[in-house]
Amino acid sequence: MPIYVVASAYFCTMNPFTDQELHNLAMNIVGKEMEEEGFEFLAVNSKPKKDPQFVALKNKYLHFVIVRAVRYPENPVQYEEKLLNKMRDHAIKYKARTYYAGVGLANATNYDIPVHHDQDYIVNYAGLIEIK
Repeated sequence: MPIYVVASAYFCTMNPFTDQELHNLAMNIVGKEMEEEGFEFLAVNSKPKKDPQFVALKNKYLHFVIVRAVRYPENPVQYEEKLLNKMRDHAIKYKARTYYAGVGLANATNYDIPVHHDQDYIVNYAGLIEIK
């Protein structure tokens, strides 16, 4: 029993990531991958749920990318189909492709607590998922 009390006090002193910080972390992960794959960024929107987060060019094609930071235990590959279909329809008007990038984030020490600034975290990212 004392172990739980000590652990609770320890976790209370940590500094968890805010929703905006988690979103920024997810965007950095996705943006770095896109950059490595040769995407040229035309616009970047770092506000959560202000879609798309990235508008980019690659091989003369326009790409819209929606980024979501997903907390464990949610599945980062599952997305809100209605939203992505709406974004896809919007992208078609610009002859653009639409992608979803869900970035799963979990505390490496204990999956049941939030991701904290002073602890390692685990990333579950399957890459860009094209919405057709």
